[in-house]
Amino acid sequence: MKRVAAIHDISGFGKCSLTVAIPILSAAGLEVCPMPTAVLSTHTGGFDGFTYRDLTQDLIPFAEHWQSLGIEFAAIYTGFLGSAEQINIVAEIIDKLAGKDTLIVIDPVMGDYGKLYKIFDKNMSDNMDKLARRADILIPNMTEAAFILKEEYKEAPYTDEYIRHVATSLSDMGPAKIVLTGVGFDEEHLGAVCYDKETGEIKYHFSEKIEGIFHGTGDVFASILLAAVLNNKTLDEATKLAVELTYESIVETQKTKKPTREGVDFEKILPRLIAEVL
Repeated sequence: MKRVAAIHDISGFGKCSLTVAIPILSAAGLEVCPMPTAVLSTHTGGFDGFTYRDLTQDLIPFAEHWQSLGIEFAAIYTGFLGSAEQINIVAEIIDKLAGKDTLIVIDPVMGDYGKLYKIFDKNMSDNMDKLARRADILIPNMTEAAFILKEEYKEAPYTDEYIRHVATSLSDMGPAKIVLTGVGFDEEHLGAVCYDKETGEIKYHFSEKIEGIFHGTGDVFASILLAAVLNNKTLDEATKLAVELTYESIVETQKTKKPTREGVDFEKILPRLIAEVL
């Protein structure tokens, strides 16, 4: 069984980060070893008054204990980091835990719609490129891509030329594979693009655009993508599956008419994920 070190926060309510990554990766036949970067009562989108426990001081001892046990990981998967300080710490953790064949997957969670999430400051965006350079697969949304490249954020609809510029520029920083989310060429469709530096190929996958903000979908997407890649799907196949299942999760959630801040009902797509990758 392949083992994944998942370095994300954990929120008690509102499906995101580790409460999304653990069940999705586990359903795909992968062993998940969580390393929490912070513990929150709820996620930070759409909630006020949430508690926040920063675990920065615990991360290196956590990793050193794993290192002392000789634990081997097929992948190291990072998402929400609690502070800019954690960027350098996670880079150090990668050095401690990664073997020569360990896949490094970075979801540079910082913001969306052209803005940083409210708990982050400019120090976070100024330094995230240091971690992004370490990735084998980098999975930013278009806001995060702009911050990493230190370019002005542009709103959709995009052009093929612009998307190619963003993908190749990110890859030139180090990552061999780029998956951009939140890509749209018109007002009716939204999806993702994957770029493989080795082949130079760029592939697009879209679904119908559903208006609204759906918290946790980035974590759902990245976790499905990693689950598929570790089960020997190509990056193109994994991106297509992640787009389709994330869309299905949103559709299933809309049927319930519950507040979107509670996260999407990804649990309902797990049977298809299992059927597709196992």
